[in-house]
Amino acid sequence: MGTTTPPRTLAEALRARGDESLAGLLRARPDLLSPVPNDITQLATRAGTRASVVRALEHLDRFALQTAEALAVAPDPAPYDTLLALLTGDGHDDGDGRDDAGAAITAALPAALTTLREQALVWGEDQRLHLVRTARELLAPSPQHPSPTGLGPTVAEATAGMSPGRLQEILTTAGLPGTHDPVSAVASLAGLFTDRTRMAELLDTAPAEALSVLDRLVWGPPYGELTPNPAPPVQWLRDRGLLLPVSTRTVVLPREAALHLRAGRAHRVPEPVAPELVAAAERDPQAVDRAAAGQGFMALSTVEELLKLWNNGGPAILRAGGLSVRELKRAAVALDSPEPVAAFWIELAYAAGLLASDGETDERYAPTPASDEWLDLPAQDRWTHLATAWLAATRTAGLIGGQDSKGRALSTLGSDLDRSAAPEVRRRVLTLFASLPPGTAPDPQTLLARLRWERPVRTPGPGGQAAPGDASDLRSRIALWTVNEAELLGITGRGALSSQARALLEEGPAPAAARLAPLIPEPLDHVLLQADLTAVAPGPLERPLAEMLSVLADVESKGGATVYRFTPGSVRRALDAGQAATDLHAFLATHSRTPVPQPLSYLIDDVARRHGHLRIGAASAYVRCDDEAVLNEILADKRSAPLRLRRLAPTVLATQADPGSLLDGLREMGYAPAAESAEGDVLITRAGARRTPPRTPPVPVPEGPPVPDATLLAAAVRAVRAGDTAARAVQRDAPDTATSGSLPRTTPAETLVTVQAAAMTGSAVWIGYVNADGAASQRVIAPVKVEGGFVTAYDHTADEVRTYPLHRITGVAELADEQQT
Repeated sequence: MGTTTPPRTLAEALRARGDESLAGLLRARPDLLSPVPNDITQLATRAGTRASVVRALEHLDRFALQTAEALAVAPDPAPYDTLLALLTGDGHDDGDGRDDAGAAITAALPAALTTLREQALVWGEDQRLHLVRTARELLAPSPQHPSPTGLGPTVAEATAGMSPGRLQEILTTAGLPGTHDPVSAVASLAGLFTDRTRMAELLDTAPAEALSVLDRLVWGPPYGELTPNPAPPVQWLRDRGLLLPVSTRTVVLPREAALHLRAGRAHRVPEPVAPELVAAAERDPQAVDRAAAGQGFMALSTVEELLKLWNNGGPAILRAGGLSVRELKRAAVALDSPEPVAAFWIELAYAAGLLASDGETDERYAPTPASDEWLDLPAQDRWTHLATAWLAATRTAGLIGGQDSKGRALSTLGSDLDRSAAPEVRRRVLTLFASLPPGTAPDPQTLLARLRWERPVRTPGPGGQAAPGDASDLRSRIALWTVNEAELLGITGRGALSSQARALLEEGPAPAAARLAPLIPEPLDHVLLQADLTAVAPGPLERPLAEMLSVLADVESKGGATVYRFTPGSVRRALDAGQAATDLHAFLATHSRTPVPQPLSYLIDDVARRHGHLRIGAASAYVRCDDEAVLNEILADKRSAPLRLRRLAPTVLATQADPGSLLDGLREMGYAPAAESAEGDVLITRAGARRTPPRTPPVPVPEGPPVPDATLLAAAVRAVRAGDTAARAVQRDAPDTATSGSLPRTTPAETLVTVQAAAMTGSAVWIGYVNADGAASQRVIAPVKVEGGFVTAYDHTADEVRTYPLHRITGVAELADEQQT
């Protein structure tokens, strides 16, 4: 075979790639597949669009991005040695006193170039490296968008509008021979700045103040504002072309001069190697697992408490969506957590599909039917469900309390909390945790430094610093929130990744649940009753016991053991739920490891004796009691005045208040009324009756198109190759059609004869085809059978056998002989 011709365009470079390389490009830049390009030329065009290039640049690591930035200020095309010199410098000390780490850059540059080539940001051989034009425009310097390198325009660019007379003045002052040719004048000035010896001699004559001005501009931004009367040091620099005019008030340090002052380096600090992740502490892996399991169990208890809190219907939804600040505070008090932590638990339950809107007219949040299924799962499976939902969720609880781009407050469960980068950042943070030995807690600052190296700031603010609120700043905040949330959820324990979380990341939910199961305490079937009307649960309780006890008593304190307190109100709550006094006595006797205290028995009997003595129904509301003396006592009590009661009969009182308000009012007066139905039956209030209709968890908002699988990639590469073959096919006997790119045109008789001949000889032809929707296309087909007005052929463009109606074929053209092979 002969020598390979160097590619002249990006399309030619892509065409020379193998199928695996093209698949790698589509995998790294999945936006190029939406839709699948028709051919290689269209793929190259799409790879050079601004949106696609910006997305590709944002996914580069710091050194690959620095390599692209160096190419943006290098000549086009740039030899490999020129690029290497821009990254390592020319070997002369620039006064920084810093080791350039040239060996590390030399070792890392081939890999960085490989990455840029794979993503179609750079093409060409090593001696002719081309940065795609759009990337060069994005990274090249301008007054509005300074280069990330801090370099300004070249001498040729900065003097493009300068008069020949002014150029002559600069050459004369700089000690250069005069010339009337502007091109020669620009080349002479640029040659001075790139000649280290002559440039050093020129700077030796500069005033100290002029050198100070250059020091301020050398690492960027290279632009400076002029005063109406420039100081002598500034004028000295202007006279010698070291500061060139951009406008009447703005000057710039030319790129060649800046590179001399930088000792040839495009970046102040090249970073060829990722920062090392430093360990902050080393702990016993078993202690880490136990701590994480304990925190994970607390997470389950907290979510269960939240579901219980909103069991009968949660808070109303704001008109703009989300939860009000007041309701968040109430939930925080009930969960005994700070408001940001309570917001995290609410968002987690929502992301896991355990909470949702009920969809009613008076819309409220409530548990979903899936929450009941979740509560029935073993503790380890409940934990993996929460952890998996957290890893995949794009909703970002850390944003709550901040403001959106329009200055509006971001509320819990609001619609503006999705950040597509969150899942990728969370998983990357935990992957870095997993890269350390078991039991090792990383230093958060080195963790952030590593993440910023892997995904650096692409667009700098003034002075080359990250602009506030940019995407990279958000990624750093998400990383810090991830560290805190992982500890709350039991992903980490004492700052280190637990073995169950490691299994979740590497193997899946089932192995993680198996690792966690032995670390979670078994639920208990008993409590310890005490004489002070309290019950102590020395550990987690079985679900039926915990649910009944939460109705019969109030939680007084939590911790290693939970303390419940029995009160008249809590006992009445159990009676309202349909329990009888005998049921409560039997329940306590069955589940207590200690004898039932006498004061508790007396409390239950006393409340039960008075419970339901008063009956309340809807009149608007009425009170019915067989004991007239009790009703007389209520009417005489001044506290009943707001209820506006009046007697309808000796045993019946009525009011305009609703039954609920009447129930609450009489209970505040110390009575134990019971609600009754229209038939006179006691209404039983059962907890946990309100559920939303079946709801699916919120769908994460993806960051760009999803990464295609291997099957789709292979099919896409075949389609692009086939389309490219068809687009580049050379027609025979149809030169006008071939050059114009229009559909071939033949008569129906000529089409039929040509297709039949191709079917007999097994050759391929080029056809024009219009489908049922009127869309025209060109295809290369190999006819197999022609009958009944249809041609069955192998379509090289679609890479499959298809059947085409002859009346939809606009014409046929034979392929040149070299295209038949």
